[in-house]
Amino acid sequence: MSVLKEFRDFAVKGNVIDLAVGVIIGGAFGKIVDSLVNDLVMPVISTLLGGHIDFTNLFLVLGHIPEGVPRTFDALKKAGVPIFAYGNFITISINFLLLAFVIFQMIKIVNKVRALDAPAAPPTPEDIVLLREIRDSLKK
Repeated sequence: MSVLKEFRDFAVKGNVIDLAVGVIIGGAFGKIVDSLVNDLVMPVISTLLGGHIDFTNLFLVLGHIPEGVPRTFDALKKAGVPIFAYGNFITISINFLLLAFVIFQMIKIVNKVRALDAPAAPPTPEDIVLLREIRDSLKK
């Protein structure tokens, strides 16, 4: 019975609950970043590159394509054809960079807020100030 009590104590600690909340919010935030990349950033990049390029359909076929299977990323994946999907990798890399940048900015903001909330250092006692002055005058 002590193992169950230990597990319960561990599971209800604040850190574990904070981690669970972070994972849930992170999953939802990941979907927002996916939409940002796929729906806003990638169309602009593909337009700047001179056309409406769908990066997920940039790939090299490494195997034989069965008859009747369209030459699209999704169809080839479903058919089990090995493909070198460098376009999908580009999309996911941009997704990661944006997510990392946003998290970096959020941490900077949280650190600034924490610094504002930090209590001011207590004033140095007068006897310590006098001792420091004596020390400094002796050094001269």
